[in-house]
Amino acid sequence: MTTTRYQGVVRWRPRPRLVDAALAVVVTALVVLGSVGESYPSNPDDVVAGLVAPPWPAYLVAAAAAAVLGWRRRWPVAVWAVSLALVVLYTIPGYVNGSALIAPVLAVYTVTTLGRVRRALLLAGITVVVLMGSTMLFSPFGFGGPVTVIPFEVAVALAAGLAVASRRAYVAEIADRAERAERTREQEARRRVDAERLRIARELHDVVAHTMATISVQAAAAAHVLKDPPPEAATALAAIRAASKDGLVELRAILRLLRTEGEADPRHPTPGLAQLATLAERTRQAGVPVTLRLPTPLPELPAATELVAYRIVQESLTNTVKHAGRARATVTVDTRDGHLELTVLDDGIGCTAPETDGHGLLGMRERAASVRGSVEAGPDPAGGFRVHARLPLPGGAR
Repeated sequence: MTTTRYQGVVRWRPRPRLVDAALAVVVTALVVLGSVGESYPSNPDDVVAGLVAPPWPAYLVAAAAAAVLGWRRRWPVAVWAVSLALVVLYTIPGYVNGSALIAPVLAVYTVTTLGRVRRALLLAGITVVVLMGSTMLFSPFGFGGPVTVIPFEVAVALAAGLAVASRRAYVAEIADRAERAERTREQEARRRVDAERLRIARELHDVVAHTMATISVQAAAAAHVLKDPPPEAATALAAIRAASKDGLVELRAILRLLRTEGEADPRHPTPGLAQLATLAERTRQAGVPVTLRLPTPLPELPAATELVAYRIVQESLTNTVKHAGRARATVTVDTRDGHLELTVLDDGIGCTAPETDGHGLLGMRERAASVRGSVEAGPDPAGGFRVHARLPLPGGAR
Protein backbone atom coordinates (compact mmCIF):
# COMPACT_ATOMS: atom_id res chain seq x y z
CA MET A 1 0.00 0.00 0.00
CA THR A 2 1.15 3.54 -0.76
CA THR A 3 -0.04 6.80 0.82
CA THR A 4 -0.70 10.12 -0.91
CA ARG A 5 -1.25 13.39 0.95
CA TYR A 6 -3.49 15.88 -0.81
CA GLN A 7 -4.63 19.10 0.92
CA GLY A 8 -3.96 17.52 4.32
CA VAL A 9 -5.92 14.31 3.58
CA VAL A 10 -4.03 11.01 3.56
CA ARG A 11 -5.24 8.65 0.87
CA TRP A 12 -4.31 4.98 0.73
CA ARG A 13 -3.63 3.40 -2.65
CA PRO A 14 -2.69 -0.20 -3.44
CA ARG A 15 0.63 -0.82 -5.10
CA PRO A 16 0.47 -1.04 -8.92
CA ARG A 17 2.03 -4.52 -8.92
CA LEU A 18 -0.67 -5.84 -6.61
CA VAL A 19 -3.35 -4.29 -8.83
CA ASP A 20 -1.86 -5.90 -11.94
CA ALA A 21 -1.53 -9.28 -10.22
CA ALA A 22 -5.15 -9.16 -9.05
CA LEU A 23 -6.30 -8.12 -12.54
CA ALA A 24 -4.35 -10.98 -14.12
CA VAL A 25 -5.90 -13.50 -11.72
CA VAL A 26 -9.45 -12.27 -12.33
CA VAL A 27 -9.09 -12.07 -16.12
CA THR A 28 -7.43 -15.52 -16.25
CA ALA A 29 -10.33 -17.04 -14.31
CA LEU A 30 -12.88 -15.36 -16.59
CA VAL A 31 -11.07 -16.48 -19.76
CA VAL A 32 -10.76 -20.10 -18.61
CA LEU A 33 -14.33 -20.36 -17.35
CA GLY A 34 -15.66 -18.62 -20.44
CA SER A 35 -13.66 -20.83 -22.76
CA VAL A 36 -14.96 -23.94 -21.03
CA GLY A 37 -18.52 -22.67 -21.32
CA GLU A 38 -18.04 -21.90 -25.02
CA SER A 39 -16.62 -25.39 -25.66
CA TYR A 40 -19.55 -27.13 -23.94
CA PRO A 41 -22.62 -24.96 -24.58
CA SER A 42 -25.69 -25.83 -22.51
CA ASN A 43 -28.07 -24.31 -25.06
CA PRO A 44 -28.60 -26.60 -28.10
CA ASP A 45 -29.04 -23.52 -30.29
CA ASP A 46 -25.41 -22.56 -29.63
CA VAL A 47 -24.08 -25.82 -31.05
CA VAL A 48 -22.70 -25.31 -34.57
CA ALA A 49 -21.09 -27.62 -37.07
CA GLY A 50 -17.38 -28.06 -36.59
CA LEU A 51 -17.45 -27.12 -32.90
CA VAL A 52 -14.36 -28.69 -31.32
CA ALA A 53 -13.98 -29.23 -27.57
CA PRO A 54 -10.34 -28.47 -26.77
CA PRO A 55 -8.28 -30.70 -24.50
CA TRP A 56 -7.24 -29.31 -21.14
CA PRO A 57 -3.72 -28.16 -22.29
CA ALA A 58 -5.45 -25.79 -24.71
CA TYR A 59 -6.99 -23.94 -21.79
CA LEU A 60 -3.47 -23.34 -20.48
CA VAL A 61 -2.74 -21.37 -23.65
CA ALA A 62 -5.82 -19.21 -23.12
CA ALA A 63 -4.94 -18.80 -19.45
CA ALA A 64 -1.39 -17.76 -20.32
CA ALA A 65 -2.75 -15.09 -22.71
CA ALA A 66 -4.49 -13.51 -19.71
CA ALA A 67 -1.84 -14.25 -17.07
CA VAL A 68 0.80 -12.14 -18.87
CA LEU A 69 -1.28 -9.06 -18.00
CA GLY A 70 0.43 -9.16 -14.61
CA TRP A 71 3.45 -7.51 -16.33
CA ARG A 72 1.47 -5.04 -18.43
CA ARG A 73 2.96 -1.92 -16.77
CA ARG A 74 6.57 -3.09 -17.01
CA TRP A 75 6.54 -4.38 -20.59
CA PRO A 76 3.27 -3.18 -22.16
CA VAL A 77 4.15 -3.79 -25.82
CA ALA A 78 5.72 -7.19 -25.13
CA VAL A 79 2.66 -8.24 -23.10
CA TRP A 80 0.40 -7.13 -25.97
CA ALA A 81 2.40 -9.15 -28.50
CA VAL A 82 2.53 -12.30 -26.34
CA SER A 83 -1.17 -12.11 -25.47
CA LEU A 84 -2.18 -11.61 -29.10
CA ALA A 85 0.03 -14.49 -30.27
CA LEU A 86 -1.34 -16.88 -27.64
CA VAL A 87 -4.95 -16.04 -28.54
CA VAL A 88 -4.19 -16.70 -32.22
CA LEU A 89 -2.51 -19.95 -31.24
CA TYR A 90 -5.62 -20.91 -29.28
CA THR A 91 -7.84 -20.01 -32.27
CA ILE A 92 -5.99 -21.91 -35.03
CA PRO A 93 -7.12 -25.44 -33.94
CA GLY A 94 -10.74 -24.29 -34.35
CA TYR A 95 -11.61 -23.50 -30.73
CA VAL A 96 -14.10 -20.76 -29.89
CA ASN A 97 -12.11 -17.72 -28.78
CA GLY A 98 -14.82 -15.30 -27.60
CA SER A 99 -13.67 -15.18 -23.99
CA ALA A 100 -9.97 -15.26 -24.84
CA LEU A 101 -10.33 -11.99 -26.79
CA ILE A 102 -10.49 -10.11 -23.48
CA ALA A 103 -6.75 -10.49 -22.88
CA PRO A 104 -5.31 -8.76 -26.00
CA VAL A 105 -8.01 -6.08 -25.80
CA LEU A 106 -6.91 -5.19 -22.26
CA ALA A 107 -3.31 -5.14 -23.50
CA VAL A 108 -4.32 -2.61 -26.16
CA TYR A 109 -5.93 -0.47 -23.45
CA THR A 110 -2.73 -0.57 -21.37
CA VAL A 111 -0.55 0.49 -24.30
CA THR A 112 -2.94 3.32 -25.13
CA THR A 113 -2.84 4.74 -21.60
CA LEU A 114 0.88 5.44 -22.04
CA GLY A 115 -0.04 8.43 -24.19
CA ARG A 116 1.68 7.60 -27.48
CA VAL A 117 -1.30 7.94 -29.81
CA ARG A 118 0.32 6.81 -33.08
CA ARG A 119 1.69 3.65 -31.55
CA ALA A 120 -1.65 2.91 -29.88
CA LEU A 121 -3.52 3.34 -33.17
CA LEU A 122 -1.04 1.09 -34.96
CA LEU A 123 -1.27 -1.70 -32.38
CA ALA A 124 -5.06 -1.41 -32.25
CA GLY A 125 -5.24 -1.78 -36.03
CA ILE A 126 -2.95 -4.81 -35.97
CA THR A 127 -5.06 -6.35 -33.23
CA VAL A 128 -8.29 -5.94 -35.21
CA VAL A 129 -6.79 -7.35 -38.42
CA VAL A 130 -5.06 -10.32 -36.79
CA LEU A 131 -7.95 -11.34 -34.54
CA MET A 132 -10.61 -10.90 -37.20
CA GLY A 133 -8.54 -12.75 -39.78
CA SER A 134 -7.68 -15.72 -37.56
CA THR A 135 -11.23 -15.96 -36.23
CA MET A 136 -12.83 -15.90 -39.69
CA LEU A 137 -10.38 -18.52 -40.98
CA PHE A 138 -10.36 -20.99 -38.09
CA SER A 139 -13.35 -20.36 -35.81
CA PRO A 140 -16.37 -22.64 -36.31
CA PHE A 141 -18.58 -19.52 -36.46
CA GLY A 142 -16.78 -18.20 -39.56
CA PHE A 143 -17.96 -14.68 -40.35
CA GLY A 144 -20.35 -14.64 -37.41
CA GLY A 145 -20.00 -14.87 -33.68
CA PRO A 146 -16.89 -13.26 -32.15
CA VAL A 147 -15.79 -11.65 -35.43
CA THR A 148 -18.54 -9.07 -35.27
CA VAL A 149 -17.61 -7.82 -31.79
CA ILE A 150 -13.82 -7.61 -32.23
CA PRO A 151 -13.78 -4.10 -33.81
CA PHE A 152 -16.12 -2.75 -31.12
CA GLU A 153 -14.09 -4.25 -28.26
CA VAL A 154 -10.84 -2.79 -29.59
CA ALA A 155 -12.50 0.60 -30.25
CA VAL A 156 -13.82 0.77 -26.67
CA ALA A 157 -10.39 -0.17 -25.27
CA LEU A 158 -8.74 2.47 -27.49
CA ALA A 159 -11.20 5.21 -26.48
CA ALA A 160 -10.91 4.35 -22.77
CA GLY A 161 -7.11 4.31 -22.97
CA LEU A 162 -6.99 7.68 -24.73
CA ALA A 163 -9.30 9.18 -22.08
CA VAL A 164 -7.10 7.87 -19.26
CA ALA A 165 -3.94 9.10 -21.01
CA SER A 166 -5.48 12.56 -21.49
CA ARG A 167 -6.52 12.68 -17.85
CA ARG A 168 -3.06 11.68 -16.66
CA ALA A 169 -1.42 14.29 -18.87
CA TYR A 170 -3.79 16.96 -17.53
CA VAL A 171 -3.13 16.03 -13.90
CA ALA A 172 0.63 15.91 -14.52
CA GLU A 173 0.52 19.35 -16.13
CA ILE A 174 -1.43 20.81 -13.22
CA ALA A 175 0.97 19.24 -10.71
CA ASP A 176 3.99 20.50 -12.63
CA ARG A 177 2.51 23.99 -12.88
CA ALA A 178 1.78 24.01 -9.15
CA GLU A 179 5.31 22.81 -8.38
CA ARG A 180 6.84 25.53 -10.57
CA ALA A 181 4.64 28.16 -8.93
CA GLU A 182 5.67 26.92 -5.47
CA ARG A 183 9.35 27.05 -6.43
CA THR A 184 8.86 30.57 -7.77
CA ARG A 185 7.17 31.68 -4.55
CA GLU A 186 9.95 30.15 -2.45
CA GLN A 187 12.63 31.82 -4.58
CA GLU A 188 10.84 35.17 -4.35
CA ALA A 189 10.48 34.79 -0.59
CA ARG A 190 14.18 33.97 -0.20
CA ARG A 191 15.09 36.88 -2.46
CA ARG A 192 13.01 39.34 -0.46
CA VAL A 193 14.34 38.06 2.86
CA ASP A 194 17.93 38.21 1.60
CA ALA A 195 17.36 41.72 0.27
CA GLU A 196 15.93 42.83 3.62
CA ARG A 197 18.83 41.27 5.52
CA LEU A 198 21.30 42.98 3.18
CA ARG A 199 19.61 46.32 3.72
CA ILE A 200 19.73 45.80 7.48
CA ALA A 201 23.43 44.91 7.25
CA ARG A 202 24.18 48.03 5.21
CA GLU A 203 22.30 50.27 7.63
CA LEU A 204 23.99 48.74 10.67
CA HIS A 205 27.35 49.20 8.98
CA ASP A 206 26.42 52.83 8.38
CA VAL A 207 25.67 53.21 12.08
CA VAL A 208 28.93 51.57 13.13
CA ALA A 209 30.89 53.66 10.64
CA HIS A 210 29.29 56.82 12.00
CA THR A 211 30.16 55.78 15.56
CA MET A 212 33.78 55.02 14.67
CA ALA A 213 34.11 58.33 12.83
CA THR A 214 32.87 60.07 15.97
CA ILE A 215 35.42 58.19 18.08
CA SER A 216 38.22 59.24 15.72
CA VAL A 217 37.18 62.91 15.79
CA GLN A 218 36.81 62.94 19.59
CA ALA A 219 40.19 61.29 20.06
CA ALA A 220 41.82 63.90 17.81
CA ALA A 221 40.04 66.70 19.67
CA ALA A 222 41.15 65.33 23.05
CA ALA A 223 44.76 65.12 21.89
CA HIS A 224 44.56 68.70 20.64
CA VAL A 225 43.00 70.36 23.72
CA LEU A 226 45.04 68.56 26.36
CA LYS A 227 48.09 70.55 27.43
CA ASP A 228 51.12 68.48 28.30
CA PRO A 229 49.24 65.16 28.59
CA PRO A 230 51.00 62.22 30.25
CA PRO A 231 52.91 60.07 27.78
CA GLU A 232 50.59 57.15 28.46
CA ALA A 233 47.46 59.23 27.70
CA ALA A 234 48.99 60.65 24.52
CA THR A 235 49.93 57.15 23.37
CA ALA A 236 46.45 55.82 24.14
CA LEU A 237 44.74 58.67 22.27
CA ALA A 238 47.00 58.14 19.29
CA ALA A 239 46.27 54.43 19.32
CA ILE A 240 42.49 55.09 19.53
CA ARG A 241 42.65 57.55 16.66
CA ALA A 242 44.72 55.21 14.49
CA ALA A 243 42.55 52.17 15.25
CA SER A 244 39.33 54.06 14.54
CA LYS A 245 40.73 55.40 11.25
CA ASP A 246 41.83 51.93 10.15
CA GLY A 247 38.49 50.46 11.16
CA LEU A 248 36.65 53.19 9.31
CA VAL A 249 38.64 52.49 6.15
CA GLU A 250 37.81 48.77 6.39
CA LEU A 251 34.12 49.49 7.04
CA ARG A 252 33.95 51.76 3.98
CA ALA A 253 35.50 48.99 1.89
CA ILE A 254 32.89 46.54 3.17
CA LEU A 255 30.12 49.05 2.48
CA ARG A 256 31.28 49.41 -1.13
CA LEU A 257 30.85 45.65 -1.49
CA LEU A 258 27.42 45.64 0.14
CA ARG A 259 25.99 48.55 -1.81
CA THR A 260 24.51 47.93 -5.21
CA GLU A 261 26.09 49.43 -8.32
CA GLY A 262 25.29 53.11 -8.65
CA GLU A 263 24.16 53.49 -5.02
CA ALA A 264 25.82 56.54 -3.50
CA ASP A 265 27.08 56.87 0.03
CA PRO A 266 24.42 58.41 2.30
CA ARG A 267 24.56 62.20 2.69
CA HIS A 268 21.72 62.46 5.20
CA PRO A 269 21.63 61.54 8.91
CA THR A 270 20.59 58.06 9.99
CA PRO A 271 16.77 57.94 10.37
CA GLY A 272 15.48 57.92 13.94
CA LEU A 273 12.65 59.07 16.18
CA ALA A 274 13.14 62.68 15.11
CA GLN A 275 12.15 61.77 11.55
CA LEU A 276 8.86 60.06 12.54
CA ALA A 277 6.93 63.31 12.04
CA THR A 278 8.10 63.48 8.43
CA LEU A 279 7.23 59.81 7.95
CA ALA A 280 3.74 60.38 9.37
CA GLU A 281 3.19 63.31 7.01
CA ARG A 282 4.16 61.21 3.98
CA THR A 283 1.71 58.54 5.14
CA ARG A 284 -1.06 61.13 5.43
CA GLN A 285 -0.34 62.22 1.88
CA ALA A 286 -0.79 58.56 0.83
CA GLY A 287 -4.36 58.67 2.19
CA VAL A 288 -4.00 57.24 5.72
CA PRO A 289 -4.50 59.69 8.62
CA VAL A 290 -1.79 59.16 11.24
CA THR A 291 -1.82 60.23 14.89
CA LEU A 292 1.69 60.47 16.32
CA ARG A 293 2.25 60.24 20.08
CA LEU A 294 5.86 60.89 21.10
CA PRO A 295 7.40 61.54 24.50
CA THR A 296 8.82 64.98 25.23
CA PRO A 297 11.73 65.23 25.12
CA LEU A 298 12.68 62.34 22.85
CA PRO A 299 14.85 59.75 24.62
CA GLU A 300 18.51 59.59 23.69
CA LEU A 301 19.13 56.25 22.00
CA PRO A 302 22.05 54.54 20.29
CA ALA A 303 22.07 55.08 16.55
CA ALA A 304 21.31 51.38 15.90
CA THR A 305 18.23 51.45 18.15
CA GLU A 306 17.05 54.72 16.57
CA LEU A 307 17.33 53.17 13.12
CA VAL A 308 15.53 49.95 14.13
CA ALA A 309 12.68 51.92 15.73
CA TYR A 310 12.26 54.10 12.65
CA ARG A 311 12.26 51.13 10.24
CA ILE A 312 9.69 49.21 12.30
CA VAL A 313 7.32 52.17 12.27
CA GLN A 314 8.00 52.73 8.57
CA GLU A 315 7.23 49.11 7.65
CA SER A 316 4.10 49.09 9.83
CA LEU A 317 2.70 52.24 8.17
CA THR A 318 3.59 50.86 4.74
CA ASN A 319 1.60 47.71 5.48
CA THR A 320 -1.31 49.87 6.66
CA VAL A 321 -1.32 51.81 3.38
CA LYS A 322 -1.13 48.59 1.32
CA HIS A 323 -3.47 46.25 3.16
CA ALA A 324 -5.70 48.08 5.66
CA GLY A 325 -7.99 49.82 3.18
CA ARG A 326 -9.68 53.01 4.40
CA ALA A 327 -8.08 53.16 7.82
CA ARG A 328 -6.53 55.42 10.40
CA ALA A 329 -3.27 54.67 12.18
CA THR A 330 -1.89 55.62 15.57
CA VAL A 331 1.84 55.51 16.38
CA THR A 332 2.73 55.54 20.08
CA VAL A 333 6.30 55.77 21.37
CA ASP A 334 7.01 55.40 25.08
CA THR A 335 9.70 54.27 27.51
CA ARG A 336 8.81 51.74 30.18
CA ASP A 337 10.78 49.33 32.37
CA GLY A 338 14.07 50.02 30.63
CA HIS A 339 12.64 49.50 27.14
CA LEU A 340 11.56 51.67 24.25
CA GLU A 341 8.03 50.57 23.34
CA LEU A 342 6.57 51.21 19.88
CA THR A 343 2.94 50.54 19.06
CA VAL A 344 1.42 51.00 15.58
CA LEU A 345 -2.33 50.36 15.54
CA ASP A 346 -4.75 50.75 12.65
CA ASP A 347 -8.51 50.27 12.44
CA GLY A 348 -8.53 48.79 8.93
CA ILE A 349 -9.68 45.41 7.65
CA GLY A 350 -6.96 43.59 9.57
CA CYS A 351 -5.09 40.54 8.38
CA THR A 352 -6.56 37.05 7.91
CA ALA A 353 -3.35 35.30 6.87
CA PRO A 354 -0.90 33.94 9.44
CA GLU A 355 1.49 36.65 10.48
CA THR A 356 4.49 34.46 9.63
CA ASP A 357 3.57 34.74 5.95
CA GLY A 358 4.56 38.42 5.85
CA HIS A 359 8.13 39.10 4.74
CA GLY A 360 7.84 42.64 6.15
CA LEU A 361 6.99 41.22 9.58
CA LEU A 362 9.96 38.88 9.33
CA GLY A 363 12.16 41.88 8.54
CA MET A 364 10.81 43.72 11.61
CA ARG A 365 11.65 40.78 13.86
CA GLU A 366 15.17 40.48 12.45
CA ARG A 367 15.76 44.20 12.93
CA ALA A 368 14.50 44.06 16.51
CA ALA A 369 16.61 40.96 17.21
CA SER A 370 19.71 42.80 15.96
CA VAL A 371 19.42 45.10 19.05
CA ARG A 372 18.12 42.31 21.35
CA GLY A 373 14.51 43.46 21.05
CA SER A 374 11.27 41.76 20.05
CA VAL A 375 8.22 42.42 17.86
CA GLU A 376 4.67 41.12 18.22
CA ALA A 377 2.24 41.55 15.33
CA GLY A 378 -1.28 40.34 14.68
CA PRO A 379 -4.97 41.27 14.46
CA ASP A 380 -6.12 43.50 17.30
CA PRO A 381 -9.09 42.19 19.38
CA ALA A 382 -10.88 45.51 18.85
CA GLY A 383 -10.37 45.34 15.07
CA GLY A 384 -7.60 46.29 12.72
CA PHE A 385 -3.96 45.28 13.05
CA ARG A 386 -1.42 45.94 15.81
CA VAL A 387 2.38 45.93 15.81
CA HIS A 388 4.15 46.21 19.17
CA ALA A 389 7.94 46.37 19.53
CA ARG A 390 10.12 46.37 22.66
CA LEU A 391 13.67 47.60 22.25
CA PRO A 392 16.07 47.67 25.23
CA LEU A 393 17.41 51.07 26.33
CA PRO A 394 21.14 51.44 27.03
CA GLY A 395 21.89 50.33 30.57
CA GLY A 396 18.20 49.78 31.27
CA ALA A 397 17.70 53.56 31.65
CA ARG A 398 14.21 55.05 31.60
